[in-house]
Amino acid sequence: MNTLIHSSNHYLCRVPYPLVSPVLTNKSNLPKFLSTFRRSPYPIACATSNEEVVEEVKVVESNTNEESTSSTFSTPIDKELKKVAQKTAATFAPRASTASKNPAVPGSTLYTVFEVQAYVSMLLGGALSFNLIFPSDQPDLWRLMGMWSIWMFTIPSLRARDCSKNEKEALNYLFLLVPLLNVAIPFFLKSFAVVWSADIIAFFGMYAWKLGWLQKTD
Repeated sequence: MNTLIHSSNHYLCRVPYPLVSPVLTNKSNLPKFLSTFRRSPYPIACATSNEEVVEEVKVVESNTNEESTSSTFSTPIDKELKKVAQKTAATFAPRASTASKNPAVPGSTLYTVFEVQAYVSMLLGGALSFNLIFPSDQPDLWRLMGMWSIWMFTIPSLRARDCSKNEKEALNYLFLLVPLLNVAIPFFLKSFAVVWSADIIAFFGMYAWKLGWLQKTD
């Protein structure tokens, strides 16, 4: 019985152990201890089980609020980036000349023409960049066009089709990313082939991200 009283007072109430132990060792000290306890100017706060549960719930709620705040912080940035890419691409990249619905729908001849034009220009640009067509010992206009072929011909041709929303976002991002690569890489490596290869990696990497090529399907 004494052990039970000792453990409850020591762990539930915020009372130092030396104040409680005399009561347990000698029962004659009980009235004396109680009178001292009443005269104490400091109230003894006992933490009940309900209070402990409430504190734990508050801690969990605060952690949840912090996580939700961080997630909501990243979401507006992603939305603003999409708006900037869409606005810039819509301003400078070629788009449908008619105000009606885009006639280059999947399965149509125009859709196929745009698609073939995009990938043929990509391959020709690679051949020019690697100095396979119109070879030259010096940097010339043909190799420069090959380096910029993906941005000048491939991306606009693919954007001219009636494609899905995710593919359109990928092309909008590429319309901004490719010029940055083409301008930045020559500061470190003066090679047309390296720049074209970087554009190819960015192109298919963006498609894999936006279209979910690398996601596992059940």
